[in-house]
Amino acid sequence: MQTALDVFKTSMNRVRSLHAIHTVFSRQVTVAVDLSDILRAEVVLAVSALDYFVHELTRLGMLECWSGLRPQTDAFGRFQLPISATANLRNSSIAAQILDAEIRTKHGFLSFQHPDKIADAIRLFSSVRLWDEVGNMLGRNAKEIKGSLTLIIDRRNKIAHEADIDPSYPSQRWPIDSGIVESIFIELEAIASAIFKTAT
Repeated sequence: MQTALDVFKTSMNRVRSLHAIHTVFSRQVTVAVDLSDILRAEVVLAVSALDYFVHELTRLGMLECWSGLRPQTDAFGRFQLPISATANLRNSSIAAQILDAEIRTKHGFLSFQHPDKIADAIRLFSSVRLWDEVGNMLGRNAKEIKGSLTLIIDRRNKIAHEADIDPSYPSQRWPIDSGIVESIFIELEAIASAIFKTAT
């Protein structure tokens, strides 16, 4: 399951490299050149890294449940498969591959960004009370962690689905700066690390 965290860190390193490019360009151009869309792209990519991390962690955790390396959770037991796939699960040599493919297919249409959706995913392989434990690990309460993550996801959605336009002032976009983006990076990295330590 370490590979899920490793891929997240690699993805965040790429996002931070983009942030470094923004920093360099910001020092070389006048304020007349608007580089804020680089920052907006960074937010979308950072949230995407978290989303993919949860997808991979869940897939690998479920495969460990299947193979007996982890106890099966109630949510794992309720995971639905098409009848066509269940027949192939009798063949132990390909069963894990079939389950892997079905998890990828079923979860391919889902996003694991909102706190509730992340908790639903983690329940597929772990019985931990996710946000309580993440909060304990980060020295904050669950409500605060979930609220902080929800604000980040809301901002990502404004960027991705609403062109980051402030509806009160349609000719203006919501403000963004390097400090806002850095704080998002720090929060997402802390949350991902805590999820990994808590759930695995």
